[in-house]
Amino acid sequence: MSEADFLDRVFARIAPPGRRYHFESWRHGGRPTSEGLGVLPMPDVDVDAVLARVMDFDHYVGNIAHVVESRQVPDPAYTPPHQVRFYQRIKVPVLGPIHMELVRTDHGMRDGWRVLGWHQHPASDGLDPKVAARSAYNVGAWLLRSDGVGYALSSAPRKEDVGRLKYAALTRGADAAAPNVIKANIEGMVRWSRRA
Repeated sequence: MSEADFLDRVFARIAPPGRRYHFESWRHGGRPTSEGLGVLPMPDVDVDAVLARVMDFDHYVGNIAHVVESRQVPDPAYTPPHQVRFYQRIKVPVLGPIHMELVRTDHGMRDGWRVLGWHQHPASDGLDPKVAARSAYNVGAWLLRSDGVGYALSSAPRKEDVGRLKYAALTRGADAAAPNVIKANIEGMVRWSRRA
């Protein structure tokens, strides 16, 4: 799944922060989950402070809800701070544990937003499905500006790691939970940036 194409779909929908949290989702490419975008208006966002926390993979545990393991993966193909490869294992209520390796890229400014995108690294295929279900695909973005924060995501677990019935429940559950999970991610990241 192309990170650039995903960002184009997000920017076709994003608007400046309004008065309250706004979430929308859409179907794309016959995938089992919707793509989602949440934008939360917030006063006085320190974009650089949030950016620093978003890139602080080794300290997500205890600071960001549902993250049970997170670490940067050294890889000469990616040059920090512009691009970083990292591993993450999350456990979202109802959805269960999922893990993946991702690459986060700083895309700079786009249409008034500071953009940090990510896509799944092929090493996710080799992760142990006994530890957690592997992610089948995972692409997303943090969108930052002084008056609000956005978070966009498209992801799903591998069907072979969870079984047919659980897969159906997880993908439907992910779509149902997405508005609240995305809002919680935004609030958690901004809180962490303000503590740091």
